[in-house]
Amino acid sequence: MEIKEATTIVEKYLTKSRFEHTLRVAKTAKELAGKYGVDQEKAELAAIFHDYCKYRPLDEMRRIIEESYLPKDLLHFHHELWHGPVASLLIEREYGITDSSIKDAIFYHTTGRANMSDMELVLFVADYIEPGRDFPGLDEVRETAKKDLIHAAWLISRNTIRFLMDKGHTIYPDSFHSYNDLTKRVNGGN
Repeated sequence: MEIKEATTIVEKYLTKSRFEHTLRVAKTAKELAGKYGVDQEKAELAAIFHDYCKYRPLDEMRRIIEESYLPKDLLHFHHELWHGPVASLLIEREYGITDSSIKDAIFYHTTGRANMSDMELVLFVADYIEPGRDFPGLDEVRETAKKDLIHAAWLISRNTIRFLMDKGHTIYPDSFHSYNDLTKRVNGGN
């Protein structure tokens, strides 16, 4: 699918501000992909679709999770986690996008997971560091992303888990698995 077509599709499903975020994530993902030897077109396409289901009705997303191969334990965690996995499924059903690297990047862009591919890392980092975002600790992650994609992803994982813990929220297991795996990768496999 062409980027222009994908952009036209997702625009009607997003708010103006979320669409602008999506465009910034796509630009950032393309830049990171170029820097780290990842297919830029696929990274940009994954970024365009990453929030495709962000505003889908919760009952629709719940039904899709219940009736599909998606992990049922998602339903026991905050609904903010649902849009990535549901989008990963729907881009195949609705638009025939079957590339697993694109689908996995979309699926795990909020939680991360152990053994993330470079494509998954690119979207995970791009979504966090896109230039429209502004919150404590972001500058460190942006600077690190220029030098080390894995270390940037580790910082994101650490920061996200800390944030959720400080708020007293439950944390999806993939986020812990992501943190543990990235910690090992940052420390040379130990």
